[in-house]
Amino acid sequence: MSTHRRAVEHIRRSYAEIPGDAAPRLAKATSNLFRFRDSGKTAGLSARDLDEVISVDPETMTAEVQGMTTYEHLVDATLRHGLMPYVVPQLKTITLGGAVTGLGIESTSFRDGLPHESVEELEILTGDGRVIVARDDNEHHDLFRAFPNSYGTLGYALRLRIKLRKVHPYVRLTHVRFTDADKCMLAMQEICESMEHDGEPVDFVDGVFFGPQELYLTVGRFADRAPYTSDYTGMRIYYQSIRQRGRDWLTVRDYLWRWDTDWFWCSRAFGVQQPMVRTFMPRRWMRSDVYRRLVALDRKHGVTARIDRWRGRPVQESVIQDVEVPVERGAEFLEFFHGQVGMTPVWMCPLRASSRWPLYPLEPGKLYVNFGFWGMVPLPRGRFDGHHNRLIENAVHELDGHKSLYSTSFYGRDEFWRLYNGDAYWPVKREYDPSGRLLDLYDKCVRGR
Repeated sequence: MSTHRRAVEHIRRSYAEIPGDAAPRLAKATSNLFRFRDSGKTAGLSARDLDEVISVDPETMTAEVQGMTTYEHLVDATLRHGLMPYVVPQLKTITLGGAVTGLGIESTSFRDGLPHESVEELEILTGDGRVIVARDDNEHHDLFRAFPNSYGTLGYALRLRIKLRKVHPYVRLTHVRFTDADKCMLAMQEICESMEHDGEPVDFVDGVFFGPQELYLTVGRFADRAPYTSDYTGMRIYYQSIRQRGRDWLTVRDYLWRWDTDWFWCSRAFGVQQPMVRTFMPRRWMRSDVYRRLVALDRKHGVTARIDRWRGRPVQESVIQDVEVPVERGAEFLEFFHGQVGMTPVWMCPLRASSRWPLYPLEPGKLYVNFGFWGMVPLPRGRFDGHHNRLIENAVHELDGHKSLYSTSFYGRDEFWRLYNGDAYWPVKREYDPSGRLLDLYDKCVRGR
């Protein structure tokens, strides 16, 4: 903890030294955001030495973790004690602070909600330069509740105390196929409400949409023994196995990172799913953060766009989003998405918030489905960049849903603050960042500053 205090003092001084006309920008080794910022005047905020697990307490089943710690690092520390965070987002280099102030979800979310719901305490560097400790039961309750979905516009998480849960060594997976989206959504709802499948308890639930007549729900259950375990960190590819087998077994660690090796299925854009490429590509390169860096380089140098022009292909629009739709409207969303966008596969992950969080406008206790889709779509002739993304935004809110802000957004200012609860945001913003040193949520997430 003494090392942590020194790191806190370092970042506090670094923040104080940033010129008043420069927007602070957290200096991180990796990023899972897909909001590529403009070249306006920014200043890097050193987060050096804020990437460690401070302690894991097996007795209280809690962990003290610095804000820039990746879930890969955290999981390695907790599994040694037979524990894991309640929700472990899918990608290894998502940081704990990033998941709490932004988006984090996984197959335990049908029961345990989102990562911020298992946080007991937050140490935050606020916009006015203070370092405060916020809990649900102290004088900073308003900041504690508004911090999720604030994306660093109210402050930065320096330390978090989170609750942990017990794990077993293995996870048994059952992949169930559906040929009708309505029946798939109904089955998902029944499994999540009963927390059972075929009379057995369920610990994990997610699914994949491959097409209108090919959908899968994957239900997972902890196990103490396994007849075998599959390995999807080499030649074999996890998402392809869903279509090929009804039952599978993984170690708990491999289950938590089953999506990371191929960035769900997005590694195919780099040829990594080709057997010849996969044979010679080092395993240490088959990771989500490597692919994310390749996307950033392509965007910077415009390689793909130039190749498309040379081949006479239509202009492509980036459609990288996660949205939440009430489970009873899930089939409607899939019908719209397949007809208007046409991208497959689509990840499906049920979630339920346990209480109301001001900037996460989800109805407590209500089951939603997170649909995740990530790729490029040809723009129709005469349409401009943002066409498909705006269609998705409109459809989601017509279906009483919610869109994550980690990627591009196209809302008008008034519409944005209506959807993301400006009435709750601005009093907290004025209290903890009265001079506006940090960007506000609209400027950061929509205007891309």
